[in-house]
Amino acid sequence: MRILFYMPHSDAGAWLHDFARALPDAALREWQPGDHAPADFAVVWRPPREMFAGRDDLRAVFNLGAGVDAILALEHAHPGTLPRSAQIVRLEDSGMAPQMAEYVTHAVLRYMRRFDEYERQQAERSWKELDPHPRATFTVGVLGLGVLGAHVAKTLASFGLPVRGYSRSAKQIDGVSTYAGDAHFDAFLDGVKVLVNLLPHTLDTRNVLNTRTFAKLAHGAYLINVARGGHLVEQDLLDALARGQLAGATLDVFREEPLPPDHPFWQEPRITITPHISAVTLREDSVVQVARKIEAVMRGETVTGVVDLARGY
Repeated sequence: MRILFYMPHSDAGAWLHDFARALPDAALREWQPGDHAPADFAVVWRPPREMFAGRDDLRAVFNLGAGVDAILALEHAHPGTLPRSAQIVRLEDSGMAPQMAEYVTHAVLRYMRRFDEYERQQAERSWKELDPHPRATFTVGVLGLGVLGAHVAKTLASFGLPVRGYSRSAKQIDGVSTYAGDAHFDAFLDGVKVLVNLLPHTLDTRNVLNTRTFAKLAHGAYLINVARGGHLVEQDLLDALARGQLAGATLDVFREEPLPPDHPFWQEPRITITPHISAVTLREDSVVQVARKIEAVMRGETVTGVVDLARGY
């Protein structure tokens, strides 16, 4: 089997070395501009359009991440880019779920115990005890109940917090009140104190974190966005903070990354910024998962994680 690999700004040699160990019979190569030689599979992260142009030989494209918005954006901008014969397969967890749960839990507890406010007090050399937010009313709403979202919701519920979860189709999670479909979106949002976004980035979910959404939350609510920057209307967040509708936000993803030095988010003390590190791709776990799926495809078996192009995930 012939496998193309592409991941910008990475140590491609380490990835290819690990894939060679997992798939010793495979012919592996890093894709370079102008490479039109035959291939059976592609393993990619944020590939350029040129990698797929004119290809009809790929059996599957494996995305080295849970979100496939970058690949689908190629098809949206230039219909016919993706090989019609190829399945698009996303990573399923690969060690990301525990990382995501750690990140979100830290952010939620930081707000509940008001450590964000203590940090600002320290900068002012102010010694003042603050009452923590009551746990019973500190409702956390998790937008998106895929592998990562479901794990985050269950982890938060284990702390005794009231947790809600929202998804496109109905889900059941122990200890979590679940809502599904557009008709129940407002009911899900109503009175939520911390909104955690883990939705896939699709045409339907673009700009979902906006003034209308914020207005449904409890006054003085918090936002945690660990999905995609395209979900957030940035000016709406700044306006909600200025009005006091939101008391703070933790953002790990942005419309433009790296975040430009002159971006207004840097100047807003109630916004906490991290550089897209909430759940990083773990190479060894990812290689094992992709290798097993490639072997399954070669045997003619059905694999999980196949993307529905119409739905976007």
